[in-house]
Amino acid sequence: MSETPLLLVLDYGGTKHTAAVIAPGERHWRAYRRVLSPHGADARYDIETIHALARELLGETRPAAIGVSFGGPVDASSGMVRLSHHVPGWENTPLQEILGAEFDAPASIDNDANVAALGEHRFGAGRGYENLLYITVSTGVGGGWILNGQIWHGSEGMAGEIGHTVVDPDGPACTCGKGGCLERLAAGLYIAQRAREWLETQPGRGQVLRRLIGDDLKAVTAQLVSQAAAQGDDLAWEALEVAGWALGVGIGNAANLVNPQRFILGGGVTKAGERYWEVVRRVARETAMPEVHFDVVPAALGDDAPLWGAAVLAESCLHAPKSTQSAHF
Repeated sequence: MSETPLLLVLDYGGTKHTAAVIAPGERHWRAYRRVLSPHGADARYDIETIHALARELLGETRPAAIGVSFGGPVDASSGMVRLSHHVPGWENTPLQEILGAEFDAPASIDNDANVAALGEHRFGAGRGYENLLYITVSTGVGGGWILNGQIWHGSEGMAGEIGHTVVDPDGPACTCGKGGCLERLAAGLYIAQRAREWLETQPGRGQVLRRLIGDDLKAVTAQLVSQAAAQGDDLAWEALEVAGWALGVGIGNAANLVNPQRFILGGGVTKAGERYWEVVRRVARETAMPEVHFDVVPAALGDDAPLWGAAVLAESCLHAPKSTQSAHF
């Protein structure tokens, strides 16, 4: 009797790395490990760490296939990592080839937002929806499209970059060089920055937030801003409201352009409370045309959405001809 094939699924994040093993069709990890990446890590460290995690989980077993989520731009057709925005040394790294040689198994690789969208589509809040946009709102803002049941990469693999759509042409400068990008207004990094600047220039406001940070402005985070807003701090709420407004405008515009059935929101900022969600949904519907129908819901899989999507990629390798084993669902 032949042994059950095992899939190796990997998530290369900017600050943490995860490896898991699962059998095709299963919904429970057979083995799972997550480790934090130290400050100053580079691509070589990431690769060695992931390989060690995988070997620890697999033992002497050879995986039947490998699925990978990578936190940065990827050429999904070739499995080439273009770069990482957070970790140096990843430029033009043939990760699919490296993993195939290391584990003697076919591998399929994609950007983390695309893979998370695939995970939510198959196993989470996107089940039963053939057209959706997954948006992650955390330190930055990214997105992944599922159209007609498949990841939509665009002509150069850059589809889904909703964080760099302009929602306020007169808004603040973004790291990408434009002004008023959705990411620049809605991401956690900038919620904290906005609140910090207001605390500096409006000394009579933000008393709850000031208490939470012990009057140390460097301690301001989006999480503490959300906490202060929940406790009735008007300055904190206004900082969050700007973020919710920007995200709503971005969603409404995307709804008009592509007409998906559902928007799925994940990432730490989306845990900011029901009042934040009310702003996002209201502004999205105000921005979209009345004839365009969609809903906006929280992600169901949390931090493991990319890992579950990677499991789908790995399983797709089992059914693909050898010449197309990097193909994606």
